[in-house]
Amino acid sequence: MKRAATTVWLFDLDDTLHDASSATMPQLRESFGQYIQQHLQLSREESDALRSRYWQRYGATLLGLVRHHGVQAAHFLHHTHLLPGLEQRVRGHRHDLAALARLSRRPGRRYILTNAPAAYAARVLDVLGIAHLFDGLVSIEDMHMFGQLRPKPDARMLRRLVARLRVAPSQCVLVEDTLVHQKAAHGLGMKTVWMQRWLPGTHRRHAGRPRYVTQRVRSLARLREWAGSVMTE
Repeated sequence: MKRAATTVWLFDLDDTLHDASSATMPQLRESFGQYIQQHLQLSREESDALRSRYWQRYGATLLGLVRHHGVQAAHFLHHTHLLPGLEQRVRGHRHDLAALARLSRRPGRRYILTNAPAAYAARVLDVLGIAHLFDGLVSIEDMHMFGQLRPKPDARMLRRLVARLRVAPSQCVLVEDTLVHQKAAHGLGMKTVWMQRWLPGTHRRHAGRPRYVTQRVRSLARLREWAGSVMTE
């Protein structure tokens, strides 16, 4: 990754750049459940309870499976993200995608930062037609430290990423739909943007704008307008 003095944009993928709640989340929940049932020999009810418990405790079902059941992360990620027919379900918003293209012509670097596996992210980006707008992809496979998986919102992983990019945290902007990830990034000194287009209206109204959210937007066109005030030459 080459060095630059301009802002580094870190874009989440699911429910930030496309409508994952409709396209992938129902099928992923089903595939997670089937995997747990098959490999841990649990009933559907037991599987659902375990998945929920690990999500609440670790922020990712996979972390609990790795830590407590010896599941191999690569095996889990491959088999749960096969998602037949994914390409027919993925949809972004044309105004957002156009805004990304315009933003890519401004100074700065842009990366995808996702807790999803690289193969899945590549499929989604290919459907959206925006892979060329980014300088790189940081997927969950890149989030290992000291032999352990540390996906978002792990602050140690984010700190290491900033070091790899050779920028100060204050030069980074995380664009996300998930507040706990933004809280961790803000704690390191990053700017944070809460992307709300694909969030249910009840979530938007309930949360307001937490202090660790620098900006709240419902479209990436708004993000481009805001960018002029935070980007540095």
